Amino acid sequence: MPELTLSDTSTWLPLDGLAPGFDANKAPTVGDLHGRSYELTCADGTTFGASFTGTRIEWRYHGSGTDRCETFLVDDDLYYVQFHPRARQEEAFTLLLDLRQGRALLVLSRIGDTSPRVTQTFLPATVAGLEARGEPLAPSTSLVGRRVLWVYSTAHAYEHVYLSPHWYTWQCLAGPEKGLADTDENSVYELRPGIYVFTWREKVIPCASVTVADHRDARNLRSHGVLFGLDSTGKTPTHFTFGAHGRLLSTTVHPETFDPAR
Repeated sequence: MPELTLSDTSTWLPLDGLAPGFDANKAPTVGDLHGRSYELTCADGTTFGASFTGTRIEWRYHGSGTDRCETFLVDDDLYYVQFHPRARQEEAFTLLLDLRQGRALLVLSRIGDTSPRVTQTFLPATVAGLEARGEPLAPSTSLVGRRVLWVYSTAHAYEHVYLSPHWYTWQCLAGPEKGLADTDENSVYELRPGIYVFTWREKVIPCASVTVADHRDARNLRSHGVLFGLDSTGKTPTHFTFGAHGRLLSTTVHPETFDPAR
């Protein structure tokens, strides 16, 4: 691999080069959903079905399959489920399931001949048999203006600056990408007060991420997420989960006339 040159993106670390050790702060998985089944009705009229047995999910969405999944507890009755279908290697599924509110968010990440290479589709949904409380899940601008430090391991640390509903900037503060920075597409949904789904889609490295981040305690943020994209060959899908601890560094408050969140 060529020596890293900050301004030469051809030397930037591929997705599979980041993986070793990046998951050190990943939370333990939980088995709370074992033996349960859910049927979601998405806002676009489609349905998604999920039945959980141990660490496996039997899913139904434009086809069906049974695959290994990871389930994380985000908050009371709020779960993050991640899986990569063996039969659909160019897709990854993220399910945010709120059993208290009777709502869910399904995020489909797809590798394609697009720009960026990995695109994402967001499907807010309701959960059959549960009362849907509160407002339907929708894009949020609540993170705009915040600057946050995220620590993924003793060796990996990044800061995020949430610029607008469409853009955020990242900078690597520690780790093999130290000194690198870029501005990429992002999307944000608020699941509960202070708990956000934050996703990004990179233009240099063919990858995207879905995270769920708890911002309720500014000095003790917590996130869980996945990175999905192509390896150094540009051909083989790479998919791995991670976690991070964080803290709010600062908040920028723009004059109303120039507020990028408007």
